Amino acid sequence: MFIVPQTQSIQEAASACGAELHLNGASASLELSGAGPIESAQNGDLSFIENPKYLKFLKDTSASAVLCLDKFRDQVPVGVAAIVHSKPYEAYAQILALLYPTAMRPLPVTGIPGISDQASIHPDANIEEDVMIEAGAVVGPNASIGSGTVLLPGSVIGQEVQIGRNCAIGANATIVHALLGDNVIIHNGVQIGQDGFGFAMGPGGHKKIPQIGRVIIQDHVEIGANSTVDRGANRDTVIGEGTKIDNLVQIGHNATIGRNCVIVGLAGISGSATLGDFVVVAGQAGIVGHTTIGHGAQVGGGSGVHGDVAPGERVMGYPAIKASTWMRQAAKIMLADKKDRKKGKGNND
Repeated sequence: MFIVPQTQSIQEAASACGAELHLNGASASLELSGAGPIESAQNGDLSFIENPKYLKFLKDTSASAVLCLDKFRDQVPVGVAAIVHSKPYEAYAQILALLYPTAMRPLPVTGIPGISDQASIHPDANIEEDVMIEAGAVVGPNASIGSGTVLLPGSVIGQEVQIGRNCAIGANATIVHALLGDNVIIHNGVQIGQDGFGFAMGPGGHKKIPQIGRVIIQDHVEIGANSTVDRGANRDTVIGEGTKIDNLVQIGHNATIGRNCVIVGLAGISGSATLGDFVVVAGQAGIVGHTTIGHGAQVGGGSGVHGDVAPGERVMGYPAIKASTWMRQAAKIMLADKKDRKKGKGNND
């Protein structure tokens, strides 16, 4: 168990996500004391079902309540409360936030409130009230930390850095040359504001180009463990409001990431690339520099994007092409290979 949950009544849970409650033989005083997947949830747990693939587990579930689409309500067993919602997974996330509020951002290690006497805080730093700074954290001169923010052990906040309110900075994260908004979550080991990779290359050697920009991270951004965001070379690197970045992602200098984007693990965004709002970049995809990915576009896993992508377009492959074209070509290749094998021409491994 992650941590002891904060029990919620079935009525409170349904109301919190704007769902329609059908007791279906369950008690009106039912208390939810946990959550779990439909096939292994236990008595007292909340579960959900949205994908028909998991309907086979519904009839035997031990969950006390199930979030589901209306079309699945009649399949919920008697004695299990049905909480009907048009987006069960989204509603599940809302109720989980009530059951496990401390799981919403990195937890303090020591849990000791206030500023640890084992932290190093420069006298010129500006620390608002209700900030927790744990042992081993370092805050440089003229840095500003907003109220409600938590700095975990080993985190480093460089000089002039500004961090907004209600942020969480994970253990061993380093933030330099950056401005962060409110409600930003930076997970363990993230590195923000280090040099961008800039060199004037030539036969006599590679001359380092000073990187003189910053990193601007807007409100409600979350950046996963061990990801890196380079500061700008001659302008700022920008991460837009509400964007979520997975673990082990690289964002290069001068990149501009729009609002509410999703960038999945091991993706790389090269310098001066621009992503519009609501762009999705799947795992291990790479986007070369000086390209523009339009609003709402999607880049498939492992793809290499070498040119601009139109708004709303889906691309995949290496080099990336329209996803529909890539899938059609892949199907033709597999069909041709199958025919060759039947003729004895192909590799029969």
